[in-house]
Amino acid sequence: MSIVGIEAMNLFAGTAFLDVTKLAAHRQLDMSRFENLLMKEKTVALPYEDPITFAVNAAKPIVDALSPEEKDRIEMVITCTESSFDFGKSMSTYCHDLLGLNRNCRLFELKNACYSGVAGLQMAINFVLSQTSPGGKVLVIATDVSRFMVEEGGDALSADWSFAEPSGGSGAVAMLVSDRPHVFQIDVGANGYYGFEVMDTCRPSADTDAGDTDLSLLSYLNCCENAYLEYQKRVDGAHFGDTFGYLAYHTPFGGMVKGAHRNMMRKLVKAKPAEIEIDFQTRVTPSLTHCQRVGNIMGATAALALASTIDNGDFDQPKRVGIFSYGSGCCSEFFSGVVRKEGQQRLRELKIKETLDKRYELSMEQYDRLLEKSRELKFGTRNMVPDASFIAGARTTLNQPTLLLKQIKEFHREYEWVS
Repeated sequence: MSIVGIEAMNLFAGTAFLDVTKLAAHRQLDMSRFENLLMKEKTVALPYEDPITFAVNAAKPIVDALSPEEKDRIEMVITCTESSFDFGKSMSTYCHDLLGLNRNCRLFELKNACYSGVAGLQMAINFVLSQTSPGGKVLVIATDVSRFMVEEGGDALSADWSFAEPSGGSGAVAMLVSDRPHVFQIDVGANGYYGFEVMDTCRPSADTDAGDTDLSLLSYLNCCENAYLEYQKRVDGAHFGDTFGYLAYHTPFGGMVKGAHRNMMRKLVKAKPAEIEIDFQTRVTPSLTHCQRVGNIMGATAALALASTIDNGDFDQPKRVGIFSYGSGCCSEFFSGVVRKEGQQRLRELKIKETLDKRYELSMEQYDRLLEKSRELKFGTRNMVPDASFIAGARTTLNQPTLLLKQIKEFHREYEWVS
């Protein structure tokens, strides 16, 4: 049987965060509606952070853990994002250079809204399964940044971000894919995918998001059900209630996942409300633990939910995890794999929770100032030196080597390591 999956993975969620309950009160949101988001914190990208800093900081610990011979077997770097800052040049080239990888390497980028990370993962899986280069590895990095910004002359309180602002996060998940799946072994061929054209959310310009919230929710629910039903057709004996020890859904916010899980359990298992609640707490809540502290990181969110499941679940015995990925526009996929105790131990060695705990907490005053500064890093910025002097202490808050953006000079981005 072909063996493939995630050899190593890591999350990087920036240097600063915001308490979203304080944000909701500051924005005078309806707190009863806000509570349904099931959100606690969100990572906020600072002026010296961009999709590349997130990507490289996520990937570096797992690349550095490889021997020189193993590192040279990375033959493909795929960046997965909807936050690219160039219509032609791939961010994978920056990541490849900053990580010091072998030049005999394919470098490219994928875009498909929030599905991009799973698209990259599946492409990597198929490369390994093809055995065109036995022993070859693929580095998949899903990285996305949310930058809310105030137009000149405007103010944050009057901006129409509604409930998107508390859930919009920033971060990256790096996955090393190979025939040594220490962290997550893929169920080969166990995939159900489902997609169609829908205008639920989009980015009609580089710095603008638009969409229909209700349509997006309906599309998500439709895809979740139909992607799983296709999976069920392909996998003999698959049962939504019994096959999976845990479930990791693409998580725009926890409340959306809870609604999707309730819908699936009602339709596919015929479960009653009390049973659904117990099942949600048991099989789904571990996937939300890190998501509730980072926010929606678009292409990286399904991988974030998987990492959270592995970090917070009980894997004394091997368990199968079902994963649902959804990307607006739309494409979706349901697939599965097995996690063992070794995988959890390896992931926990990277101390994701501890790193999240070290982030700098922004005040509302600092955050509103940051929204004004975000204009300086708009798409197409030619020259810029990041200014974050109003956020003292955030640069070194993690107490570990961290890649930051030094400057943009004639469109080229230059980076530096700080500690």
